[in-house]
Amino acid sequence: MRVIITLACTECGDRNYTTTKNKRTTPERLEIRKYSPRLKKYTIHRETR
Repeated sequence: MRVIITLACTECGDRNYTTTKNKRTTPERLEIRKYSPRLKKYTIHRETR
């Protein structure tokens, strides 16, 4: 039931990270604060389809 998702930076749009999530427990899109190497700071990364 776990699927691989890609996380994209909300400020620059780079797709920096991949992770897995359980679709049954979290059907909505994931948002995590992660480090953006291009901006050299922590930003919100949102799940992309």
